[in-house]
Amino acid sequence: MKLDMRVDPKSGMKPLIQLRFAARASAAAPLRAVLTLVALGIGVAAVIVLTALGEGARRFVNAEFASLGTNLVIVLPGATETTGGPPPLFGTAPRDLTLDDAAAVARHPAVRRMAPVVAGAATVSFGARERDTLVLGTTAEFQHVHHVTMGTGRFLPPGDLQRGDPVAVVGAKVRQELFGNTNPVGQWLRIGDRRFRVIGVTSPTGRSLGDNMDEMVVVPVTQAQALFGVSSLFRMLIEARGREGVPDAKAAALSIIAARHEGEADVTVITQDAVLATFDRVFTALTFTVAGIATISLLVAGILVMNVMLVAVTQRTPEVGLLKALGATARGVRSLFLWEATLLSLMGAACGLAVGYASVAGIASVWPTFPVAVPAWAAVAAVVVAVCAGLLFGVWPASRAARLDPVASLERR
Repeated sequence: MKLDMRVDPKSGMKPLIQLRFAARASAAAPLRAVLTLVALGIGVAAVIVLTALGEGARRFVNAEFASLGTNLVIVLPGATETTGGPPPLFGTAPRDLTLDDAAAVARHPAVRRMAPVVAGAATVSFGARERDTLVLGTTAEFQHVHHVTMGTGRFLPPGDLQRGDPVAVVGAKVRQELFGNTNPVGQWLRIGDRRFRVIGVTSPTGRSLGDNMDEMVVVPVTQAQALFGVSSLFRMLIEARGREGVPDAKAAALSIIAARHEGEADVTVITQDAVLATFDRVFTALTFTVAGIATISLLVAGILVMNVMLVAVTQRTPEVGLLKALGATARGVRSLFLWEATLLSLMGAACGLAVGYASVAGIASVWPTFPVAVPAWAAVAAVVVAVCAGLLFGVWPASRAARLDPVASLERR
């Protein structure tokens, strides 16, 4: 690189002059600069993309649980302490969860709404068309607890918990596959060996935590029990009276069922907030973990910076000798090389941010339902780590340049 003789080495080289000197040094060796930019850029982009995916997963799970309803308490038959494992489903709990239990819980002041649920698979047919689908037995309260929106018709009518007319609400996909262009409202649908009159069609909602309302048929809970030949409930969905009322609703469900089950609270009660908090901790830890893994690539890039700078010191030995001959101090020479490392690190971080955010935008366009997002702390941390890595691994080459003997260095010209 051609030395700018207008620089006065004795002036201590002001930061602006040092920055200009470092920029010209980088421009004089484009291949060396590009290698450094690529290494740091890949590391920063990796941090951005991986943390964005982790944050997106956390938001996705939160949104999925929010779609189930607010202030939700879920009661499952069988206690974890009793079964020694996850809550059981059908037939393995010591006592059934019944409609009488559900009615008793629904009467408690802490409970705003309660929807009993019975679930099972059955063959659903209309005319010559049929398909296997999930049939859900519940009550009118399920629409409000689960935030079900209707496309046409209406949801299950309110009424006696112990009675229910043979009516059905079909999902959007079931409606399309069985009825085609025919208006399903008012038509008779066969489920198993029973006939149900369709009174409504739900709006398309897609999958939510493994359940897809578009592929379900909803009937009154007593009709579902008769259809599947069961008297127990799959679960109870309880909506508390506000977020602060969730603990009261949980305690009420446990105490009421214990009183009805000979003093044994043989159910598992899950609160929505508790599940969300667990998932939030898991995905936060996952996000920090993948960010840490990506940060390793920045440290590897820092080693590359060190190697590149060592080569630069070797190639620019005569230049360093001339600077010292003109009166530059060891501190001033060291500062010049550190400025060059800082400049390359900042440029590499900027390139990495651009590539990272572009990649995140690409993921969002390909997968619009996944709320991928870059946490602000991740972008700041990636840039800080990149610059620190460049400076840290640039200290040794800079110190080596500062220790060069001016006479010996000039002899290499």
